[in-house]
Amino acid sequence: MNRLPANRSLSEVHSTVETNVKGGPFRRLLAFIGPAYLVSVGYMDPGNWATDLAGGSRFGYALLWVLVMSNLIALLMQSLSARLGVVAGRDLAQASRELYPRAVNLFNYFLAEIAIAATDLAEVLGMAIGLQLLFDLPLVWGVAISVLDAFLLLFLMQLGIRKLEAFILALISVIGGAFAIEMVLAKPVASEMAAGLIPSIPNSEALFIAIGIIGATVMPHNLYLHSALVQTRKIDSSEPQSVRRAIRYNIVDSAIALNLALFVNAAILILAAAVFHKNGYSGVSEIQDAHQLLAPLLGEDYAPVLFAIALIAAGQSSTVTGTLAGQIVMEGYLHLRIAPWLRRILTRLLAVVPAIIAVSVLGEAVTGNLLVLSQVILSMQLGFAIVPLLHYVSSRQRMGHFAIGPWTKAAGWTSAAIVIALNIWLVVEEVSGWLARAPEHAGWIRWGVIPLLLFAAGMLVYIVLKPIVHPAQRRLRSTLPHGAFSEIGEAGTASYPHIAVALDFTDADVKALHHALQIGGKHAHYLLLHVVETAGAWVMGDQIRDLETYEDQKILDQYAQHLRQMGYQCDVRIGFGKARQELPRLVHNQPITLLVMGAHGHRTLKDLIFGATIDAVRHAVRVPVLIVH
Repeated sequence: MNRLPANRSLSEVHSTVETNVKGGPFRRLLAFIGPAYLVSVGYMDPGNWATDLAGGSRFGYALLWVLVMSNLIALLMQSLSARLGVVAGRDLAQASRELYPRAVNLFNYFLAEIAIAATDLAEVLGMAIGLQLLFDLPLVWGVAISVLDAFLLLFLMQLGIRKLEAFILALISVIGGAFAIEMVLAKPVASEMAAGLIPSIPNSEALFIAIGIIGATVMPHNLYLHSALVQTRKIDSSEPQSVRRAIRYNIVDSAIALNLALFVNAAILILAAAVFHKNGYSGVSEIQDAHQLLAPLLGEDYAPVLFAIALIAAGQSSTVTGTLAGQIVMEGYLHLRIAPWLRRILTRLLAVVPAIIAVSVLGEAVTGNLLVLSQVILSMQLGFAIVPLLHYVSSRQRMGHFAIGPWTKAAGWTSAAIVIALNIWLVVEEVSGWLARAPEHAGWIRWGVIPLLLFAAGMLVYIVLKPIVHPAQRRLRSTLPHGAFSEIGEAGTASYPHIAVALDFTDADVKALHHALQIGGKHAHYLLLHVVETAGAWVMGDQIRDLETYEDQKILDQYAQHLRQMGYQCDVRIGFGKARQELPRLVHNQPITLLVMGAHGHRTLKDLIFGATIDAVRHAVRVPVLIVH
């Protein structure tokens, strides 16, 4: 774990996609298309399925308007999130960190982690249910298998962001294709669908599901994710025309991707309304029940198979959003970075452990209610993500002339007000219901739950008002694209009298030595380092006396002897165990002023097994590190 050296979201893929391509507008658009598709999978994850199935089976088409309204709000918010990333070079967590004091940011971070855990819970359960439906696996086994998704994401990230986007697009195509066929089989009535576009809330249960639909559609973690993903595109942030073009293309990308997500969500709700509600099955909220009823009601044996395949694809693709968002939130709010594979495992375990406990203790029948509850939790986090986003993109001080205009401000704050008002309504309804249904627990509710809710409401009021009352309390950090120029001044000649060179007996050694000799010349003193990484060396340390240690020492001495014959001052040191731990120890024990390392060329699997040595070493030593590729 270490302090971040720079303010870059997803640094491993930051600015890795070239957008200055030859050709017409369509070719340039293709360079920008991708981030919104990664975001859109969060809008069609298994949590959406549960709320859409519940809404369609219980209330027919009556809540279709909620989906359309949610999609419009999502399109607006995702466009603003993309604007934040393109113009300011910030993700939403970093932006919030600039707007608010540390205590508020810790509170926001805690809520964001809860939202990500709720998202991942839906993905884990959905994936497990899909595996159960197709292969008859016990649900607990499916939940446990879903942990492996984190390693799949790690592998895809190593291949590059474009490969990851292509993988997600393929899964989205599977989901969309499956539901297109289901819609044809369901034969919904167009006039009834049109009636569902008229706003109405039949009862308090419909309100609960409607808010779940909003939470499942306008997901708070997607705002953090989108503002970081757009920064994978390389643009000239000092050129206003380039920034303006990037904003425009990202809006087009969002519109296409989110309308595809709307089609999938609407298809699920329409399918539930046309097949279940119409035939009197108004209590279908469990995905398993929907799967079992599709074949007899639609008259096709392959309908439930398509449903299960689409569910697995949705769960698999949605895992990207939660795990990447977890990394962005931790780095942005806390300015901390841990190994990506560890961050992704932790994110997944936060969802897997509660899911296994719930399924084991309460039984598999609770999965539908868990999925809907996870989406309601997401909706209740929305205000804490939307408000900082609106404050930041509205500020001319931070965004320059790319700050949003009055009409966009009005639409944004109206959307925020709708979401917050609906959540307050839901909370009041639920707490009143708890008091009525369980008067014996009234003390706990009045003195435990209600104070926590009031505290959260107070924090939300503070988050809304603070940037208005004190708009410039915190000093800004190099807002793009109008960073200030600072004179560099005359730089003295760097002097490195003691240079350490880490050798691993690969082709990189000669290049590393050449660079070190060019920097230090014959006046510097050189220390050649090597670490024996055998299993015996890990256990016995410098007491090991095996053949590999003998051979390694021999080669190291040959290097040193050759350098001395050329007129260089040179010594050797050998370490035992893990290179990422031993190299810093060897450096600390000597008066080293520069460390030179050759890139080992490990990727993905080898990095996972042996560790990313260079990254670990450069963060553990207190001297400059030159990495030679």
